[in-house]
Amino acid sequence: MASKHQRNSLAIPSRPSNESNQPLVNSGPTGLDLPLTVLFVVSIGLLDTMNYVNSKTHDEIHTVQTMMSRNFKFFLFFIFIAGLFSSSNALSEPEVDNTNVQHLSRAVTANDPAIPLDELKVRLIPLTSEALFIEANAWFKQLEKTIHELSKEKLEVKIENLVLEADSDASESAGNNDDTETTNTALADKDRTLEKIAEIRERRTVLIDRFELVLDEITRKIGLDDEGKEKEEVLIYRRYIKSVGGIHVDVSDTKTARSTIVNWLTSKEGGIRWAKHIRNFLLTVLGFWLIGILVSKAVEKALKLTTNTSVIMKKFIVVMLRRVIIFIGVLIGLSAMEVNTAPVLAIIGATGFVVAFALQDTLSNFASGLMIMFYKPFDVDDIVDVSGVVGKVKSMTLVTTTIMTPDNKLMVVPNNSIWGNIITNVTGSRVRRVDLVFGIGYEADIDKAQYVLEEILANHPLVLHEPEPNVRLHELADSSVNFICRPWVKTDDYWTVYWEVTRNVKERFDAEGISIPFPQRDLHVYRHDVE
Repeated sequence: MASKHQRNSLAIPSRPSNESNQPLVNSGPTGLDLPLTVLFVVSIGLLDTMNYVNSKTHDEIHTVQTMMSRNFKFFLFFIFIAGLFSSSNALSEPEVDNTNVQHLSRAVTANDPAIPLDELKVRLIPLTSEALFIEANAWFKQLEKTIHELSKEKLEVKIENLVLEADSDASESAGNNDDTETTNTALADKDRTLEKIAEIRERRTVLIDRFELVLDEITRKIGLDDEGKEKEEVLIYRRYIKSVGGIHVDVSDTKTARSTIVNWLTSKEGGIRWAKHIRNFLLTVLGFWLIGILVSKAVEKALKLTTNTSVIMKKFIVVMLRRVIIFIGVLIGLSAMEVNTAPVLAIIGATGFVVAFALQDTLSNFASGLMIMFYKPFDVDDIVDVSGVVGKVKSMTLVTTTIMTPDNKLMVVPNNSIWGNIITNVTGSRVRRVDLVFGIGYEADIDKAQYVLEEILANHPLVLHEPEPNVRLHELADSSVNFICRPWVKTDDYWTVYWEVTRNVKERFDAEGISIPFPQRDLHVYRHDVE
């Protein structure tokens, strides 16, 4: 079994502590140099005095004066030597990193590592870029010190694992279980170390949050480079944060891995923090989703009061407004999760460029859909003739238009095909003219026929009086005399009037004895007698 002495022999020398958060420098002359020199001088003076007391002299006064003179000379001599010694040490003192000292002494935000983020944002606003770099260096030093502490504790865990393995091997080789107390002690030490690691990781997260906030402010003050990226002096810090951040789980040590996961889940800066972030994200998105519904409903009611806006445009405005509000909610939710939305927007922009290049035809349909919505050549429920398709418009998106044909077939037509060809809107006007042609025989009375046609149109309830119907003798055809009959009707009554007027004309012509010719051919047969 490994003893306590053996465990200590496995320990790795720790980095000298620097609790004052000051830079470590080489030791030079201290404040004890001058007192020691004075003590040395006084001691020499006392020894000289004793020598003079023991000596024989005939002139007591002369002896005392001589002694005082010599003591004063000794005092001046050693003061001179001490001054030279101090000056030489001062000249040979190692160079101190004054930059770091200035960074720590001039930083105004790094004195409190747990400063609230909102307060830190306000404190950083008036600082210049030079002052912000001083703040960044100060936070960097604190983060570096924390990472050293974390690394030291991780090494301690590995040493404790080695001790536990040695205890286990010794117990198995001895064939007894007398080392249970020692093993439990080692396990307890390991648990305490893991708890300390969790506490250090929590402090590391706090420092990284504030450090990144300082870096974000620096980027806002100094701007980006020509390629739209952060400048190298900021990226250096970003890379360091990326390399020392996060949690690395050692799956080979199940106890350590389990403790790491549990501690992270229960940590205020770990699982609890992310649970709050996720909750805030979901609540934000849900709130904006409800706001989008309410705003879209209000806008939809307002658009119903307008008469110049097509149904397609109204639906497009309502749907797009709702989607934009939800998208804004997602961005705000990501910000609540402390996610930097600038790279997200950059990724969306780059992805949009690639998608746009790959889907050129789709974008052409998209542009055609926008043109149709703005110029509104037709609307929903209109009967149109587009790209050889005749039917009623059922719906429209930015890419396609759905048309229901008279025989109940659903046709999906690309908007590019519609906008690039002739568009016929059959129901685009509120009033239409019905064009009818009726033929009578050459032997029939044309005045009577015209009177009958005018009477039929005048008595029909769906025929409009304004504009007036038009009945005229139109042409002398091969086998008939043709009249045009053109009443004006509402668009919705077009086919009703067409079919009813045709039926009434046939019935009245038959009743009035007006013949309706039909194509016929007279065949003349000649007989020749052949002898």
